[in-house]
Order: sequence, then C-alpha cells, then structure tokens
Amino acid sequence: MVEVTLWGALATAAEGHSKIEIEAKDIRELFKKLGEQFPGIQPLLDKGIAVAINGTIYRDTWSKTLPGDAEIFLLPRLVGG
Repeated sequence: MVEVTLWGALATAAEGHSKIEIEAKDIRELFKKLGEQFPGIQPLLDKGIAVAINGTIYRDTWSKTLPGDAEIFLLPRLVGG
C-alpha cells in the first residue's frame, strides 16, 4: 500500500481526496487503479500525469516501482514553453 498526494485538478477529479492510500506495485498499476476507483480522473490520466517519487519526477517510466515508504505526488502535466 502506498500513500499518494493528488495535486490540483487531480484531487477534484478524485472526489475531493487530496491524499489516498492505494495498493499498487508500479506507476502503471497506480494509474489503472486510480481510473477504476475514480472514473472522473481518467481524462486527466489520459492527458498525462507527472509522478514525483521522493522528489524525482517520472514522466513516462510506467514500470517504476513504488516503494511503500516513498513520498509520492501526482501532478497534472504542464504544457507550454
């Protein structure tokens, strides 16, 4: 089980939950389970999410293992330049 902090619009899409605990071994499984638990979050997941694990941002490394004691933040992907 990992504790995940949802930032900004992600928390709103997760029915107002800014922190959740979820059983997931890697980023791919985390996204799958979030989409199942909170269907409103799926469009944001489809747009792209940045995942910060202990301060390191992972953008497309969906097989990255989620350590149970890690600080995990999900942020909507920023666009622009």
